[in-house]
Amino acid sequence: MASSHMFLIGLLVTLGIMLLTWAYAVKIENFSIVDAVWSLCFVIHGLIFDVFGVGFSQRKTLFLIMVGIWSCRLGFYLAKRIAAHHPQEDTRYIKLRADYGANYKFRFLIFFFYQAVSVSILTWPFIFVFQNPHPEISPLEWLGVLIWGISVIGESVADYQMNKFRSKPENKGKVCDVGLWNYSRHPNYFFESCIWWGYFIFMLATPGLIWSVYAPLIILILLLKVTGVPPSEAQSLKSRGEAYRRYQERTSVFVPWFPKKG
Repeated sequence: MASSHMFLIGLLVTLGIMLLTWAYAVKIENFSIVDAVWSLCFVIHGLIFDVFGVGFSQRKTLFLIMVGIWSCRLGFYLAKRIAAHHPQEDTRYIKLRADYGANYKFRFLIFFFYQAVSVSILTWPFIFVFQNPHPEISPLEWLGVLIWGISVIGESVADYQMNKFRSKPENKGKVCDVGLWNYSRHPNYFFESCIWWGYFIFMLATPGLIWSVYAPLIILILLLKVTGVPPSEAQSLKSRGEAYRRYQERTSVFVPWFPKKG
């Protein structure tokens, strides 16, 4: 199947999923669920590309596993967190609801459709990996797998350490600075970015896919400047105040590094 047709199928399926997600979000009055569904849509794209792609079967299976493990881990992790806080929405969506005003339901529908389009934009280069007929997994691809694997483990450990810290009543209102969080204020975001750089290294083995660098760059910009670090830092300062300011002073914001003394 032509790559353009695969792109269109993925986009239409995701738009349909987001429409259903929006309808359910309106019913339960919680638009935070889009985060979990957005994450899970990546494995759906991977399955579509695997079915219609005509590339080397072992490469297709390997890349589908990479996309699937990341997508499902993040999607179900977010779904569990959203369910635990329901009916309270994430602060980002509370703010959006206020910004959207009386017409918030329709504007959230447009927002959900934007999320569907973003999945298709980010997975566009994946199509060409699933179409790559070269009958061998190259060392560059194995390097991508290695970077991806280390990053998935790192992100999982960071999430586990944060959840364990928050589960203890004596830590309520305190700043998590244990484990990976002692070396970065956002180790989960750092490893999330690295996962996408692992995808990029893998994709470089497919001729002509140097342009796919836009995907990890988009993720990096979103994490550092838009939906990741800024709202997280603002919320932490609001809820933890001076303790978090001291944490900011001694701890790297993104890339894990040794904390400053004193």
